[in-house]
Amino acid sequence: AENVCIPTLAVVQGAAYGGALGLISCCDMAIGADDAQFCLSEVRIGLAPAVISPFVVQAIGERAARRYALTAERFGGQQARHIGLLAESYPVGELDQHVEQWVANLLLNSPAAMRASKDLLREVGNGALTPALRRYCENAIARIRVSAEGQEGLRSFLQKRSPSWQVQEPRS
Repeated sequence: AENVCIPTLAVVQGAAYGGALGLISCCDMAIGADDAQFCLSEVRIGLAPAVISPFVVQAIGERAARRYALTAERFGGQQARHIGLLAESYPVGELDQHVEQWVANLLLNSPAAMRASKDLLREVGNGALTPALRRYCENAIARIRVSAEGQEGLRSFLQKRSPSWQVQEPRS
């Protein structure tokens, strides 16, 4: 079966506490409203954010994860952006418009190349270059370059036209 590994974009409005913050951390990208509220609230009810902690640390870093997991402080969208949980934070009234822009931008990209990029980045991890990782990266570019979408992308670039996966809007 083909690896169905598409980009994930979390869109956050309202409150995202505990496990919800973990789900946001698992996504490739996240955007949200300025007035969204975030909290690693587990310690308030006698628990620890055990299952989500690796993902939260990857998203916001060890120091910020320690702060918010130990204090259960609430923080808003702009702070979430500052610590790296959100890529962008917008006024709530503009959020839908920005979601459409993010999705439209993703739809410009080759589905196969996005899947390959996610696989590649998962393998790259923290970026420590080993001989095995170098071989993996070399094989990854070789595979995608000769794929149908890779060839179409290169041809469309050289021919100065849009690639076949981009939806063409009808002209009025």
